[in-house]
Amino acid sequence: MDSNLTLAAHGTRGGTRRLRVAVVGGSLTGPVAALLLLRAGFDVTVYEAAPASASLGGGLIGLEHTALDVLDRLGIGQHEFIAYDSETILQVAVRDRRPARTVRRTYPGRNTTWTLLHQALTARVPAGVLRTGMRVTGLTTHSGRPVLRFAGGDSEPADLVVFADGRSSTGRRLLDPDRKLRYAGYVAHRGIATSTPRPDLRDFVRLQPCPGAQFTIAPVPDGCDWTFYLGCAADEYQRHFGASPTRRLFALPRHISPAARTHVDGHADHLLPPDHAAIVRATTTRMAVPVLDIDPPTRMMWPVGDGHAVLLGDALAPVRPHTARGANNGIEQAAGLAVALTQHRRYAADLPAALDGWQRRHLPAAVAAVREGPVIGDRLGLGAR
Repeated sequence: MDSNLTLAAHGTRGGTRRLRVAVVGGSLTGPVAALLLLRAGFDVTVYEAAPASASLGGGLIGLEHTALDVLDRLGIGQHEFIAYDSETILQVAVRDRRPARTVRRTYPGRNTTWTLLHQALTARVPAGVLRTGMRVTGLTTHSGRPVLRFAGGDSEPADLVVFADGRSSTGRRLLDPDRKLRYAGYVAHRGIATSTPRPDLRDFVRLQPCPGAQFTIAPVPDGCDWTFYLGCAADEYQRHFGASPTRRLFALPRHISPAARTHVDGHADHLLPPDHAAIVRATTTRMAVPVLDIDPPTRMMWPVGDGHAVLLGDALAPVRPHTARGANNGIEQAAGLAVALTQHRRYAADLPAALDGWQRRHLPAAVAAVREGPVIGDRLGLGAR
């Protein structure tokens, strides 16, 4: 933790002063938290490290009903970010590159993409609330208040700092430095294709050709989004993507080397049905995400001088994508935080007690998702044992 960061126990009761909230991270969880807190009457600023001109994107996201309800309450209709309303998951066992057995399941939610959801969220953030190009470098105190420090020397005070800055969270490094990311031994290779294996693709399809590999595909506007999970040693990841998996947490299209493309294409030709392998080979826009683990969190909130800081979503506890809990955890935690802070603002509820109650309600789910990921990966033969 920053040596200038003072942690102290609190005992004051909430008053009528309007809390100033700094939200760090402008991806998904950060804007959700900001919109909820703005509606509840708080003074909120969102700080995003990437400049406004940066090209941002992401893959397919499953949102469960609880998260969808939070978006409903923000006035974001599903028609804005759900292109295909199927709840069906087709789980297909593949043998000798042919579908052998299909199990139909129902997902309690809907699938969207990072891009569609991010657009719907940021369109509602009022002008002046989101500040881009603000990379946090430290958290200190001044006159008892938390103060965010930024690259370039700027600083901003707040009463509550909400770190929703993703898997590579600066907030986690400052507040909970002993919990470090560990590479799980496999990679989620992603592609956005401009065609689909068949024109009537509407459902989320999961192909399981053998232990140690899994391929998922789902329709998105103007094509499909696929993910190919394949084992990969750490040194091989560095050769393919130019940095270690715990340093390059997202390999963007410009990081995808010819060797990485050949590696994925070869496995597609060897393991997948020909129509799916053809989609992989034809995909030009590709990314890769190393699958990472972390020790389960033991807390979500920290006193900072006379204020507080909290971790949300992947900043608190990155989870393996097979759990489908990353975005759901972040959105549900943000909604619970807004409830706790509203009780403080409206009814002078003790703020530390309200935050502690929020933590007790949401921490077990975060811990469970962290622990579930390696169990699922082991069952699929993915990752280091």
